[in-house]
Amino acid sequence: MGRVTGKKNIVEKIIAENDMYASLILRELGVHKNPTASEVQAALIKKFKKDDQKLHEILRKPDGFTVEGSKTLLNFANELAQIPDLFVLKKDVAREIIKKNPPPNVMSALGYSTVQELMMKEDFDKLFCSLRFIETNEWMHKNFDMAYSNLKVSDFEFRPVKLIVLDTKWLQIAEKFVKKKYHNVSHLKELGIIFVIPIKIDAPGETLRLFGLLLHYFHEVDFYSRLFRKYSLRSDFIEKFKSLLRGDVLENPQMDPNRANWLIIQRYLAKDNENDPRLFLPHVNSELIHWEKAETDIARFGHRFYEYDLTFWANLDFVGDIFRENGTSMDLIGFNMLDVTMGLVMEKQEIKYMYHQQEAMWSKIFFEYVGGMDKAEEMVIDNFENGYISL
Repeated sequence: MGRVTGKKNIVEKIIAENDMYASLILRELGVHKNPTASEVQAALIKKFKKDDQKLHEILRKPDGFTVEGSKTLLNFANELAQIPDLFVLKKDVAREIIKKNPPPNVMSALGYSTVQELMMKEDFDKLFCSLRFIETNEWMHKNFDMAYSNLKVSDFEFRPVKLIVLDTKWLQIAEKFVKKKYHNVSHLKELGIIFVIPIKIDAPGETLRLFGLLLHYFHEVDFYSRLFRKYSLRSDFIEKFKSLLRGDVLENPQMDPNRANWLIIQRYLAKDNENDPRLFLPHVNSELIHWEKAETDIARFGHRFYEYDLTFWANLDFVGDIFRENGTSMDLIGFNMLDVTMGLVMEKQEIKYMYHQQEAMWSKIFFEYVGGMDKAEEMVIDNFENGYISL
């Protein structure tokens, strides 16, 4: 990369920057010299809880368990993210897809015998959102892959992002079908919808966790809208569209060994397999771009309320350090908001999450070589169809 870009000592620069941030953060957290990994993790979680209380005050103490509280968080996030209109599937086209593919679990749960009655009596946006957590993955993949294969460019339009809070009826239905814990925030890239299920999560830090997720999804739907628009000019648009929705990543990338190649990843592969061989190749993950924007939004939001300092988490995605544990073992701890959030959720089980920091370090290296995150995002979008960037 140094030979290709003409930039030298990038890795050494990142190491020095990491060490500087780590030292500053530990000092701000009030951690003593030579702390254990558990002590550092506990201090980061304590800081996250404190910042959550600050944000809760700024947002006038929204209750994420209520429809009104969730709407408050959504509206603040929308104002902060300021994304443009999205290039997404027309609502009428989506309605026809549901009419031709009646969702069995939804119809059974709501007591409808015909899809016509379902469509007439239920809010369509909420109905479409509910498919994500009520219908099976097998049903979703089979029916929508077939339905989306028949789409045309004229089936898409520009419109603002849609924000939805599902009422408790949908939560009660979801609990009958979902056996594992599910996110209470999600999105529909193809319709430009971000939605919240107002569930009670009995854990501190919920306001900051939810606010960060919402901002992340705003930037994610904008990112994919730009890709939809880019591919809409091509004859293979619909195949590209379906690939983006699936989150495809090249299985066996065939790249020129004489060039500097960076695999493009659009999801956290470590969630499925932490030993996925693609994780050990140079790669840039678009998730990191969305999260870095979200964290910058939160810091910018904090500047509007000078008495509350929410700038702590900005620029920490890649920062981490190794600390001893139990006298002999050494653990890597990430200082970023996402890994700390997951650590908070799993605090009682004493589980530490690191996949975001490790992905962020790869992306940080790429950002530094190519001239920053904005340039990197442009290169990711330009090369997304290839699955990798070759320099």
